[in-house]
Amino acid sequence: MPALDPTSAMAVAALPQAMDALSRRATMLRDSLRRSQGNTDGMVAILGSFDHRLSALEAAMRPTQVRTHAIRTAHENIDRTIKAADGILSQFDLARRAEATILRGPHEDLESYLEAVDVLKGIVRFFSSNKNFKSSEGVLNHVNNLLAKSTLKIEEEFKQLMGTYSKPIEPDRLFDCLPKSLRPTKGDHEANGGGRSDHPSKGLETAVYRTPTLIPPRILPLMNDIAQQLVQAGNQQTCYKIYRDSRASALEVSLRKLGVEKLSKDDVQKMQWEALEAKIGNWIHFMRIAVKLLLAGERKICDQIFDGVNFNKGHCFAELTANSVITLFSFGDAVAKSKRSPEKLFVLLDMYEVMRELQPEIEEIFEGKPCTEMREAASSLTKRLAQTAQETFSDFEEAVEKDASKTIVQDGTVHPLTSYVINYVKFLFDYQSTLKLLFQEFDSGTEAESQLAAVTTRIMQALQNNLDGKSKQYKDPALTYLFLMNNIHYMVRSVRRSEAKDILGDDWIQRHRRIVQQNANQYKRVAWAKILQTLSVQGAGSSGDLTSSGVSRATIKERFKSFNTQFEELHAKQSQWIVPDQELRESLRLAVAEVLLPAYRSFIKRFGNLVENNKNPQKYVRYSPEAVDQLLGQFFEGQQWAEQKR
Repeated sequence: MPALDPTSAMAVAALPQAMDALSRRATMLRDSLRRSQGNTDGMVAILGSFDHRLSALEAAMRPTQVRTHAIRTAHENIDRTIKAADGILSQFDLARRAEATILRGPHEDLESYLEAVDVLKGIVRFFSSNKNFKSSEGVLNHVNNLLAKSTLKIEEEFKQLMGTYSKPIEPDRLFDCLPKSLRPTKGDHEANGGGRSDHPSKGLETAVYRTPTLIPPRILPLMNDIAQQLVQAGNQQTCYKIYRDSRASALEVSLRKLGVEKLSKDDVQKMQWEALEAKIGNWIHFMRIAVKLLLAGERKICDQIFDGVNFNKGHCFAELTANSVITLFSFGDAVAKSKRSPEKLFVLLDMYEVMRELQPEIEEIFEGKPCTEMREAASSLTKRLAQTAQETFSDFEEAVEKDASKTIVQDGTVHPLTSYVINYVKFLFDYQSTLKLLFQEFDSGTEAESQLAAVTTRIMQALQNNLDGKSKQYKDPALTYLFLMNNIHYMVRSVRRSEAKDILGDDWIQRHRRIVQQNANQYKRVAWAKILQTLSVQGAGSSGDLTSSGVSRATIKERFKSFNTQFEELHAKQSQWIVPDQELRESLRLAVAEVLLPAYRSFIKRFGNLVENNKNPQKYVRYSPEAVDQLLGQFFEGQQWAEQKR
């Protein structure tokens, strides 16, 4: 057996000692665990004894807890009873005070009266939900009787307030609410009802209208409360009737004071044009006042008084405004249905324009199903005015072409028909935007501007056709051409200086300028051909005392005498004719001088010496070329030759 090294030998020697130490520690641990178990068992025993004691204590205290809960419940019941009694007593106190207010009536203090009514309603709700109170039925009967009395008094008060604050508005107050541009000057209202017949300016679209105060603002909340009370009390019909009748009367009288009257087609037909034109101007003015001020104001107070009220205010408003609207529209309707005439076109356009202008406000004021009839009446009138205006257009075009007036302008100047039609067309262009709207009423597929151009072109062509006919009444062909030149030149010049230029276009202007020139050339040819022929040496006789030019002296004398006679006749006649446009007049004189004077100078130069040696040379050469030129300056002035001679 091999020997152990020193280290291993020492480890083997120490092993028994370690084992003893571990054994001792294990023994100590077992002893400790036994002691801990003993402590645990002891604690369990103690706690078990506590549990038994607590159970016994709880059993002993249970009767006391029951008594305490009963006492607390009794106290709570007592508190509730006291509170209920206080509530009932307070209701009695409120009822007593409210009753005193109700019996005094609403006239002295309407707000307090309405508050008292609300208090009584609260009392009814209180006792209705506390019917187990033995006196609740008696209290309810008493309070309901008070409420019934209050309803009658509120109804009387509402009627009185509506009567007090539903007064017609004087015209001057309405005029103060208008934009300054529409306010009549002092004395206008007495003269023509405050109306204006002028075509309105573009600025009216942005003009500010101030809605008049129909009922003082401080009264409106009270009226709202009263309306609420009446409707809640089941008196809706009474409230409806009082409000409708009061406001309808005020509105109708306000319009009557302004000057609005109901007129039929027969009434309109019997009027002289000047009177009708004034009435139409007034009507346009009245329509703006009625819609923008009176009807807008009525709608505003109707909405405020019945705000939050379960009330058919739409029907009420429709009924109270019905008669006034019918009266307003009746005149427009009568004018639209009356006999058409050219002068009515512009007032029809004015009327159509104001209806289109007011359409958005009419739609807003008469919103809702109950007011459908009002909106339709306004729309129908607008369309009828448009239809009549369009038919009047057609009538005018036809009347221009077929005008059979026998008036002859003896001096060949611009015919009254021409100036009338041109002024008519120029005036139409003040209504360009209105006309475009009107055309779209019936033909929305075609561009409005092209329709306006087509209508204007047809009117101008109708005028030209008529002038062609009138020109044939002249016996002198020269005057025929002068007449056509003057009238067509007037048409061209007027178009160039107006907005019609943009509609008819440059082509129309250039084409008609050529027609003017053609007529001027024709005049020159017809009027001066004979006298120019006299100054020609062609065709002169070849027998007798011949000159070196091969023309007889007698022929030359005859030609000079013929020139004098013809020129004097032309001067006598054409100095009475008129070319009213200065530029055209000078141009025409120059055109005549350019052909006449060279021919006359040449004739004198060639043949003047043949007559100068005669006893009376002035008998033949009566006018020098300078004198002829000066006398040409008197042509087309419309002056009598006799006056010029003097």
